[in-house]
Amino acid sequence: MSISPNPLSNHESDPPPRYASQRRAEPEPEHTAPASGGIKIAILFGIVIALVAANVYLFYQLNQTKSELKKENEKLSAQLDKLQDASNISAQTSRQRVQALQDRLEVERRQYRMAVGEAKADTLKQMEATKEQLQTAQVEAKKEVESHISEVRQSADTANTKVAQVGTEVSSVKTDLSATKSQVEKTLADLRKTAVDVDGHSVMIAKNQTDLKALRELGERNYVEFNLNKTKQAQKIGDVLVRLEKADPKHNRYSIELTADDKRTEKKDKTISEPIVFLTSKSKQPYEIVVNDIKKDAIAGYLSIPKVMIAR
Repeated sequence: MSISPNPLSNHESDPPPRYASQRRAEPEPEHTAPASGGIKIAILFGIVIALVAANVYLFYQLNQTKSELKKENEKLSAQLDKLQDASNISAQTSRQRVQALQDRLEVERRQYRMAVGEAKADTLKQMEATKEQLQTAQVEAKKEVESHISEVRQSADTANTKVAQVGTEVSSVKTDLSATKSQVEKTLADLRKTAVDVDGHSVMIAKNQTDLKALRELGERNYVEFNLNKTKQAQKIGDVLVRLEKADPKHNRYSIELTADDKRTEKKDKTISEPIVFLTSKSKQPYEIVVNDIKKDAIAGYLSIPKVMIAR
C-alpha cells in the first residue's frame, strides 16, 4: 500500500505569500524564444510562397505573350503569303498584257509595212495636222503664260505704287507732326514769355484755341472749356460751381460767383484774359479760370485744373 504524499507538506514547502507574488510578476523568458522563432519561420515560408506565386504568374504571362506573338506571326505570314500571291498574279497579268501588246505591235508593224505605200500620204497628213495642233497649243500656252506674267507685273506695279503712296503719306504725316511740334514749341515759348505772375504763381494764359492746344500738349494740367450764361443757378465747371453775375462786353469786364470747397466768393470786375487763381483742398497747386470772350449775359473761357491731386 502506497502512502500518498501529505498535501500539507507541499504547502509547507511553498514560500511565503510575499515571495510568491514577486515570483509571479517576473517574466518567463524560456517561452519567448520559441514563439519568436516560429514567427520568423512563418514569415520566410510566406515569402517563399509569394516568390513561387510570382514566378508562376510571370511564367504564365510569358507563355501568354509567346502565344500572342505566335498568333501575330501566323497572321503576318498569312498576310505576306496573300500579298505574294497577289503580287505574283499581278506580275503574271502584267506579263500577259505586255506580251499581248508586243503581239499587237508586231501585227500592226506587218500591216504598216504592207500598206506603207498607200498610207504614206495619209500618215504625213496626220503628222502635219498633229504638228500644227502642237504648235497652236504651244502658242496659246505661251500667250496664257505671258498674260499671267503681265497680270502679275501689273499687280506688282500697283502694289509698288500703293507702297510709294503710303510712304509719301507717312512722310507727309511726319512733316505735319514736325511742323505741329515746332508750332506748339513756339506757342509755348510765347506763352512762357507772356506768363503773368499772380500771388507768386506763374500763369500761362491761352488767348485762343491754338494757345489752349499748346498748353494741353504740355501735359501739366487739365483744361475744361466752358460757355457760361447768366442764370440764377450756378453751373458746374469741372469740380467747382460758377455763376455769372454780370457781363459787360463794351468794357470787357465781368463778375462771377465762385463756389469751391463749399466756400462762396465773388470775383468782381474781372477783365478779359485776366486769370482768376484760387486754391482748393484737393490740390496743392492752384486752379485757374481764364475768360477769353465776353458777350451780353454770357462769357466763354476755360478752367485749368492741376493733374496732381491730394488723395483723400
